[in-house]
Order: sequence, then structure tokens, then C-alpha cells
Amino acid sequence: MENQEEILLEGEDMERAITRMAHEILEQIEKGQNFAVVGIETRGGYLVKRIAQRIEALNSSVIAVESMDVTSFRDDLARDVGTGLQSPISFPFSLDDRVVFLVDDVIYTGRTTRVALDLITQMGNPIKILVAVLVDRGDRELPIKADIVGKNVRVSEGQRVNVLFREADGIDRVVVGGDQPRKVRPPSQS
Repeated sequence: MENQEEILLEGEDMERAITRMAHEILEQIEKGQNFAVVGIETRGGYLVKRIAQRIEALNSSVIAVESMDVTSFRDDLARDVGTGLQSPISFPFSLDDRVVFLVDDVIYTGRTTRVALDLITQMGNPIKILVAVLVDRGDRELPIKADIVGKNVRVSEGQRVNVLFREADGIDRVVVGGDQPRKVRPPSQS
């Protein structure tokens, strides 16, 4: 049986969701409070740039924006055993005394978000960290929630939510379909 894709968002609907997320981020900030938006690469990197553009247009100011790749820090993905050293992540601005918005395209198990939260707190002492995602598909493995959500969906465990951005894919679209690859956790090292 062939898997069919269902389009959840595309074009203007996706743009509206991103604009709404930018407004919600601004609503969380007190007047004069420092904040930063940090995207989780790869797709969260595209999303955070779009959100930052909207915030800057709405707020008439430049904001602190950065992306980070947390893949090598995940505990549930196979990784190169090589030296076992992981490159530190750093930003060109301090996270101290800021509200940090952690931005990703999709939140599912919560594992990527947990790693990103750990890294953020290792890099500084933010006032608060809030999670903003374009799509929340539910079914967490960890007690993590998204504070700002573009769209909530329920999909079966075997399905995948794919976010396409025109910068990388030539089209703005969120689709559900296809098989979700089953993650195999590395054996525990006692």
C-alpha cells in the first residue's frame, strides 16, 4: 500500500502561522527586556530566520538571532565514535539575562529540545527559555512542552511530519506522510 501525503500548511497559511508565532514571541517580552531567538538546525534554522525578520519588522529593531546544530549531542542517534569529542557551541552574544526562544520546525519526542535546552543553559544564564515550534505532533517521551505553536497535529507513530522551506526546497509546505524511521538507541554503556 502506497503512503499518501496530507498537506497541513502551505504558502500563505504557513506564512500566517510564522507571523502569528512572531507576534506571540513579542507578547512574551516585557518592555526593554533583552531576548534572543535560537533555531535548532536544520529546519529550525530556516524558521528562526523568518521569525526574526518578522519580529524586526514589527519591532523596528535588530534582534539577537542564531542557530545551532545539536545532532552530535543527541543520546538516541547513532554517531561517529571517533574521538568522542563534540565541538562546543557558542554564539556571538551572551545568553545571560535574556529571555531565549528556542525555535524548531517540529517537536515530537522532546529529545532534540532537551539537548538544546541543556546546551543553552551551559552557555549562559537566561532569565527564561521558551520553546517555539511550527508543528507540535504530540507523543512526547520527555516532559517538554512547546510554549508557542504554529499548528498542533496528531499523526500516527509511523508517520512523519516534513517541513519544506522555499530556501532549501523551493516551496513552503508542511506535509504528513511517509514512514517515520524507527530510531535505534545505542546500547547503554555501563
